[in-house]
Amino acid sequence: MGAKAGSGRGQLFLRSLLFLLLAGPLAPRLADGQLRYAVPEELEHGAFVANLGEDLGLDVSTLSARRFRIVSRAGVRQHLEVNLENGILFVNERIDREEVCEAGGTCLLHLQLLVESPLELYRVEVEVLDINDHAPTFPWEEYVLEVAESAVLGARFPLESAQDPDVGTNSVHTYRLSPNGFFSLEVQTRSDASKFAELVLERALDREQQRIHRVLLTALDGGVPERSGTAHILITVLDANDNVPAFDQPSYGVSLPEDAPAGTLVIQLNATDLDEGPNGEIEYSFSGHAPPRVRELFHIEPRSGQVLLKSPLDYERASLHELYVQAKDRGPSAVAVHCRVLVHLLDVNDNAPEVTLTSVSTPVLEDAPPGTVIAVISVLDRDSGDNGRVSCEVSPDVPFELRSSFHNYYTLVTTQALDREVVPEYNVSITARDMGSPALLTHSTITVPVSDVNDNAPRFLQPSYNVYVMENNAPGASICSVSALDPDCQQNAYLSYSIADGHIHGMPVGTYVSINSDSGHMYALRSLDYEQIRSFQIQVQAQDAGFPPLSANVTVHIFVLDQNDNAPVIVSPMLRNGSVATELVPRSARPGYLVGTVSAVDADAGLNSRLSYQLLQATDFTLFSVAPDTGELRTLRSFLEQDAARQQLLVQVRDSGQPALSATVSLLLSVVETMPQTLSDFSEFSLPPEASSSSPLTLYLLVSLGSISFTFLLAILILTAIRCRGERHSCQGDSCSPSRCHCCPGSRPSSDGLKTSNLTAQPPAGTTAATCLDIPGSGPPGYCYKVCLGPESAQSDFMFLKPCSPPRNNEKDPRKPSQTGQQLQVSKQIKQPNMDWLPPSVQRPALKRYQIQHCGNKGRG
Repeated sequence: MGAKAGSGRGQLFLRSLLFLLLAGPLAPRLADGQLRYAVPEELEHGAFVANLGEDLGLDVSTLSARRFRIVSRAGVRQHLEVNLENGILFVNERIDREEVCEAGGTCLLHLQLLVESPLELYRVEVEVLDINDHAPTFPWEEYVLEVAESAVLGARFPLESAQDPDVGTNSVHTYRLSPNGFFSLEVQTRSDASKFAELVLERALDREQQRIHRVLLTALDGGVPERSGTAHILITVLDANDNVPAFDQPSYGVSLPEDAPAGTLVIQLNATDLDEGPNGEIEYSFSGHAPPRVRELFHIEPRSGQVLLKSPLDYERASLHELYVQAKDRGPSAVAVHCRVLVHLLDVNDNAPEVTLTSVSTPVLEDAPPGTVIAVISVLDRDSGDNGRVSCEVSPDVPFELRSSFHNYYTLVTTQALDREVVPEYNVSITARDMGSPALLTHSTITVPVSDVNDNAPRFLQPSYNVYVMENNAPGASICSVSALDPDCQQNAYLSYSIADGHIHGMPVGTYVSINSDSGHMYALRSLDYEQIRSFQIQVQAQDAGFPPLSANVTVHIFVLDQNDNAPVIVSPMLRNGSVATELVPRSARPGYLVGTVSAVDADAGLNSRLSYQLLQATDFTLFSVAPDTGELRTLRSFLEQDAARQQLLVQVRDSGQPALSATVSLLLSVVETMPQTLSDFSEFSLPPEASSSSPLTLYLLVSLGSISFTFLLAILILTAIRCRGERHSCQGDSCSPSRCHCCPGSRPSSDGLKTSNLTAQPPAGTTAATCLDIPGSGPPGYCYKVCLGPESAQSDFMFLKPCSPPRNNEKDPRKPSQTGQQLQVSKQIKQPNMDWLPPSVQRPALKRYQIQHCGNKGRG
């Protein structure tokens, strides 16, 4: 069996090769705007059919990337395939023309070729050429033909027809009859060009001489090589039956709708026989050469001659059925007569259109331009005529339309720009309607998802953010969170947050705050101090992960809230070396007398810097009071004789923060009869609003001014000393008179002359001494010069004119020996300010005082 099968396949291959050589090259033909090829059936797998890449003008190197393929309906065998490497169309599996195309005629394979990016559709037809791979066959290898001996010469007897699935010249071409002396053979042609044979009686029969005749009938096709089939015919000679049945007409035609139910009467046949009795009773049946398909669909009542429908008809499968019916009587030596019945089927709109999504290019990008092909749709209606004409449409509420590309092929294209953020997905309803009556409809829905494009930048939930952070926060603590939205999806909506580069007070912004790139939470990297920085702003950027990435910025204003972390600082009175500030109060002070003002500053702000003053301790609470808002220290009543000469006060300065912070200052007030004009510990100045801040520039100016004043004072002292020394030498050498020499020691000026100044004046108790130098000179009569040096400052040193008056009664004579030998002593050591109690630099100029004293001839006691 294996050897025979291999031999058969080899012969088939040789026949196919011979067919190709005879038919010539199968070049593509352009028919109706599409390519058409021809290929013989029964080729082996991989056989070359055509070079589609070259014929369609496609770049072979891009076929795989563009997914070049053949699309077909579900359940249909794929006989042909495309090689994506070279674009060649080849045989995928063996093609049997007789299986693919049951009906005769041209056998076509309709191929839909699809290529994407961009989406293009090509239609190709491949004609399957018949090869002579089937031999004619008879229904029976042997059958009996009964002929009456009385049959006249020329009588015709139809024979069983041979069947050959091949078509054209490869089908049954002719018949041959083996040589005999009684019968000849005539070949007839039907309307469908098929052949059948009839025996013709050429010589009278004689049953007594020969009762049986055997002949061999051979059917030949027209293929190359020629194939044949044979059947043995046994002719039996019967006794005479004088009359044979006869039909009304040799051929009948009838029309029948394809939806006729089973049992429908197709035609009533009528044949007559002039004989009587059994010789006149007629029986009807199908002829031996009736096709099997006809026997499946129709049934003949043997006695009545009615042809009935046995199975449902299908116009789309076959529109014409040819029935061969014979009739013969029931007598001996009955002879059958034949007729032909042509059943024409009428098409009925019984097939709804079929909508097939040949290819769907989804999802579609939202920035796809109008006219982008989304899907290729094929529509098929198996009916014919108007019943098979189909129109397609889509619902009007979608941005898509159908365009007809080939017959019964449509492309679904966009009509306008899409926006995924508005409509992320479309359900496109496609309606196919035929032109039959009534029309049949088919609805099909295709889902078209819209693919996202990074066309939306992130958007913050707020145009700006105001963040309030309490000072002294813990480093690393979360201070706020920013959030942005991106209407895109997937990676186009994935946001990362960052802080734009910048500087805050000369430091990179990254040293102050950081941000979580995923969540947008912001953290303080350092502890903030309200007194150093009260507010700053940063730029936060949100950027998506699309390509190209889009971003948005938002300004975050960070305000540092004050915390009561600074206690008040007392700037007046200014404490000197000790911890107690002193002040003189005249005993004659009346109620409400302003003793001084306690002044303090607080580096905090708001309520935390709102200060209040109160008297915590006092020697006598009925004697003094402190204004809670201004800090003014005033007397409540007049001094009494029993009141202590020294009053100890403790004043507290408290802010309004929570919890409140405070500072205290101790005051020692000395009650005196008369007030010396000395510098008080209470500063007579008003604090500027900026008292809590210091400026290096102001400090530099103060130092420069102090240096210049000190230099100026030193120059005056040196010049004065040089002049006095010069006058002393002049008195010794030139016998200067006292009236002319005022600086010579031991000189005795006249009573109306000028007195030598006292250089060692003592300050009052509880006060700080000022160094004064009385210098008599050549000024106006009754005046002398006095230089007053403040102990705390070398910047307020001036020489003033003062009148000279005679000594008081209770003062000592300056010319006594205790004073005559006193040397001029001026300390050149200038006491520096106590920086521990000095207020900020902007207040220091107000702390400098210049004293102009109206001096007497003698120093103060």
